[in-house]
Amino acid sequence: MRVQKRGGRALLGALLLSTLVPCVSECTPPKAVVVDDFESGKLAGWRTAHGGSGDWFVYSDGKTPPDPSRTDPSVPFDVPNPPQGKFAAVTDMQGGGTRILYRDLKLDGRFRLRLTVFYVNIAGELASPKTLDFNLLERNQQFRIDLMPPASPVDSMADSDVLLNVFHTSPGDPARREPTAVEADLSALAGKTVRLRLAGADNTGPFRIGVDEIRLEPLDADARAELPASSTEPPGVVNGTLTVPRMKGEEALAALSTYADQLVKNDQFSGTLLVARHGKVLFQKAWGRANRETGAPVTLDTQFRIGSMNKMFTSVATLQLVEAGKLALDEPIGKYLTDYPNKETASKVTIRHLLTHTGGTGDIFGPEFMENRLTLRQHGDYVKLFGSRAPAYEPGTRFEYSNYGFILLGAILERVSGMSYFDSVRSRVFQPAGMASTDSLPESESVPNRAAGYTRGETGWVSNAETLPWSGTSAGGGYSTVGDLLRFAQALESGKLISKATFAEAVTARSEWYGYGFMIQDEGRLRSYGHNGGAPGINGDLRIFPETGYVLVGLSNLDPPAASHLLDYFAARMPID
Repeated sequence: MRVQKRGGRALLGALLLSTLVPCVSECTPPKAVVVDDFESGKLAGWRTAHGGSGDWFVYSDGKTPPDPSRTDPSVPFDVPNPPQGKFAAVTDMQGGGTRILYRDLKLDGRFRLRLTVFYVNIAGELASPKTLDFNLLERNQQFRIDLMPPASPVDSMADSDVLLNVFHTSPGDPARREPTAVEADLSALAGKTVRLRLAGADNTGPFRIGVDEIRLEPLDADARAELPASSTEPPGVVNGTLTVPRMKGEEALAALSTYADQLVKNDQFSGTLLVARHGKVLFQKAWGRANRETGAPVTLDTQFRIGSMNKMFTSVATLQLVEAGKLALDEPIGKYLTDYPNKETASKVTIRHLLTHTGGTGDIFGPEFMENRLTLRQHGDYVKLFGSRAPAYEPGTRFEYSNYGFILLGAILERVSGMSYFDSVRSRVFQPAGMASTDSLPESESVPNRAAGYTRGETGWVSNAETLPWSGTSAGGGYSTVGDLLRFAQALESGKLISKATFAEAVTARSEWYGYGFMIQDEGRLRSYGHNGGAPGINGDLRIFPETGYVLVGLSNLDPPAASHLLDYFAARMPID
């Protein structure tokens, strides 16, 4: 009996072993599906929708903006480094906006969604009205992650369009959230195709949001997930832009005026706006104070500092010399600046590279600029300070917005023309275009109609005087009026400054959104070109819409996007027929 018992136990053990051994492989938990860890360095498989300023980007360094030209110049980029790996996704902006990142998930079975979230809110308390619209007078600083039906408007907050909220900010949340693990059980969505939406909105200051390591963890052994490509844009999105209903011309102008009135009442705008179509001025108006200390009001003749809008003037003056055969786009800058300090830059960087921000020539702003702000008076002074730098990358291989590149164009203009940059653009751009109120005189000289600038401080608006350069340069910093900028646009379109063929080349995109000294936006009938400018207490914007005949100009003596925001508002509503 004892032997039989031992045999029974042996048989039972063998049976148990025979059932357990196969389970070692069959019962291994199924692997998680990586929706994205962003280690490709791209937003592969995702789509974006945005309104206003900014977008979603992939970044690798929490101290370096992913696109320096699309970051708020008055608020340094400062977010956590990617929590996992080398890359993560983040929003960045130059002004208020709505920014949505989305993709579809096909869930065959039950899953848990996991991801890492972090953010930095610069503008006081978070606020979460039940809308992602940034064009509100009330504060809207929020970030949320939702699962939605793919057919729903991607910016909808309606209960019927939000299947599951994964994460959202709330009033009282901390202004800075370090990388935090977030998860949600998606079991209720098993068997469905859903849209994962990451959405942020801000209208009172930069709100930088980051995500990383997005995964789907199966809760069933046979659960499967797919990441189908979305072939069509959701309702209310055209070419990645959130749309609002178009208005008739007079209605759109009235809405613009009313909205600007409300912003002025809330002390969020001070400046001038102009709208023209087919050469006729339809609307122009001034609001606010040109000088808060004296109480001087803004008028249509007020001259506002325009920041980087000077780059358009520099581009035109450069292309005039190209047309005259005195410059060649593909010649290295060392041909013209024969004593340039860094020989690699002199031999590799071309005029075309400078015009398109592809030369790797870097910026001028930072500690060195602030230390030498009042002694940097000529373009040659900037070359002495920054000219020893080698290119940051092989020239021509990528776009990286470069103020110093346009400083070099100013220095080249001076060497080739035999005139100062300022005399050159006065005689060859401003005078032919009839721009009598546009210049770059030093801050030490009295310009009676020049507005004082104000930047947001801890106690409200404070003077920006301690941030200003000695004078404007070929990279930016001059001043103008809305009327002069309209005249500039008309001179460009008519071929008065450069030939129409050369101008067409200048406003052809060489990167995603930049030509030769001109920014290019959108496509089709909404395509526009021009340039904006922004710095503490400075915001200007010119947009020319060739298909519809509109010219929009906005200037302000407050922080970005005071003027650009209003042009966004009108451009989204103006008739395009």
